[in-house]
Amino acid sequence: MNAAIAELTAVESDTMDAHTLDLLGFDKVRALLANYAASSLGRDLALQIEPGLDAPTIRTEMAFTTEMVTALGLGQAPPFSGLHDVRLIARRAAIGTMLTAEQLIEVAESLNCTGAIYRYRMRLAENLTGLIEMLAGIEDLGTVGKSIGGCIDGRGHVLDMASRDLALVRQKLFDLDEKVKAEIRRLLRDPELRKVLSYPNATVHGDHYVLPVSANHRQKVQGVVHRMSGTGETVFIEPASIAKLSVERVGLKADEDREVKRVLRRLSGEVGRVAKPLCYSLDVIAKLDLITAKARYSRDFGMYPPDVNTEGRLWLRNAKHPILESIFRNEVVPPPDSSQQPTTSPPPTTKKVVPIDLRLGIGFNLLIITGPNTGGKTVTLKTTGLLCLMAQCGMHLPAGEGSLVPVFKHILADIGDEQSLEQSLSTFSSHISRIASIFEIATADSLVLLDELGAGTDPTEGAALGRAILDQLDKVGCRAIVTTHLGDLKTYAFNNERAENGAVEFDVETMRPTYRLHIGQFGMSNALKIARRLKLPKELLKRAHKYLKRRKGKTGELARLQQLREEAEKAKVEAMAARHEADKEKEEFERRRGALDREAAEKAALNEVRTNLKTGEVVRVSRFDSTGKVVRVDAKKQTVKVSVGLGEWEIPFDEIFPVS
Repeated sequence: MNAAIAELTAVESDTMDAHTLDLLGFDKVRALLANYAASSLGRDLALQIEPGLDAPTIRTEMAFTTEMVTALGLGQAPPFSGLHDVRLIARRAAIGTMLTAEQLIEVAESLNCTGAIYRYRMRLAENLTGLIEMLAGIEDLGTVGKSIGGCIDGRGHVLDMASRDLALVRQKLFDLDEKVKAEIRRLLRDPELRKVLSYPNATVHGDHYVLPVSANHRQKVQGVVHRMSGTGETVFIEPASIAKLSVERVGLKADEDREVKRVLRRLSGEVGRVAKPLCYSLDVIAKLDLITAKARYSRDFGMYPPDVNTEGRLWLRNAKHPILESIFRNEVVPPPDSSQQPTTSPPPTTKKVVPIDLRLGIGFNLLIITGPNTGGKTVTLKTTGLLCLMAQCGMHLPAGEGSLVPVFKHILADIGDEQSLEQSLSTFSSHISRIASIFEIATADSLVLLDELGAGTDPTEGAALGRAILDQLDKVGCRAIVTTHLGDLKTYAFNNERAENGAVEFDVETMRPTYRLHIGQFGMSNALKIARRLKLPKELLKRAHKYLKRRKGKTGELARLQQLREEAEKAKVEAMAARHEADKEKEEFERRRGALDREAAEKAALNEVRTNLKTGEVVRVSRFDSTGKVVRVDAKKQTVKVSVGLGEWEIPFDEIFPVS
């Protein structure tokens, strides 16, 4: 097994927190991915896929997915037709077990699939080097598959041509059956016999031809009674003349069974001899099916590969929750009621997931998100966690091009379902216990996601505890996103340069959340804005503002600080976007320069070969699309005199190609 496959089959599931995978709904992403697999082998791998922890391995898997996206775009989808998981069957054949005809058919189809994949590798575009290398170890085992197909048909019947002896036995059986039928016809023509029959036709009981004789005439027909009708009026008798032939037929059937088993053993032996390369090929093809499923999923949802780094830099651009995206694309929003209007109503539309832009580990490590309930804070946490898990599985992301994702050793989450105002003490205790267990595991290479920090207890104590938890996260040095509705935690970022605020947007006009995330902001006085929108008395609103000032002091300074942070954040994002574009242009320039360098090197090497051509060597002349023999080489003039047909021609180097 080559290095690429060895890396791909490495499983590190014991180091990723299973509870977090469950909280984030990672099994649903696995199920979505499995739907794109072409075989049970790929589906099984998709349902068991685990986030990797080794950056080079993750990049390798990501590159495979990217190459397959390119291959699918070129119409080069892998041929998985006939693929079955026959690895256990092949191993049983390798230790001498005789396979059934049905098992051999499945093996034959899988063997033919290896041949199709072998030829598929030859057709792949030459720039898909990763896939070409990955498939290099697959052998064309289709000849064994064709051998099985030549002996067993699609219904599992061993054909006469499988062996000479089997064909002879079956010919004897055929001749014997014809004798039996002829004897039956002769008996049915006998007028005396017809008088004792219940009806003038023979029937078959098992492998025996029997005549329906009236019970009161039983003694008039010599033979073997095989059964009696339900009424007891008819006895089904195999005539003695036919019974003798049936005895002979039993012997021939035994011979046939022996010959069939001999054929099955021979074919099973052939399978056993190729069991090892077959199992290896199926392992690789299963991985190819998984890679193809990732690529199909990526193309279907318009995904992009993120840049994987080990510096803890996370930047998700226009990121969407993968499960919500899948649900909403199939959920139709009905048009507004137009019964009062004569015009035609607009067509229904599908729901859209609002994308988010999120940054972490670039300028700050802690992000504190505030905003109204049902405003998208929890979705932001789950989107971030799921996309990081997907990236570490080598998958493309439902996010914009140029997104950055680090390799996290642990992703640890405490996300509750509490959306009501009432939260019990037991709920609070369970959250604290979960946070305690998170701190036992978290390191600087971890991503921590905490939902509604400080909720479920007295707001003052909750805020104090929340600040202490933020301090501890800062001390650990991990990347963390925390959501809260406690106002006292909004100012934490002002006193810690490694922390930043974020806010989910709320439209006061419609009084609905927009689900957009704004880094550098925090929610301020939405309650009073909503109250003003709902036309509460002005005196009441003035009094509320006074109480707010007494509790928090003047809010002007906070507003100015927020504005400065918003401007700084906007400048940072613009700078990062500009840098990303510059990096893309640089990468494209380097790619083109590399291609030109390779082209120049190839041309120089070809010129060297042309210069050293010997008299009499066969070369191809592109001008004539034909071959000829070298007469003389003039390196100074860069020409070759070539004999083509009946004439000799002076041909420039550029039109001469050596024939290997």
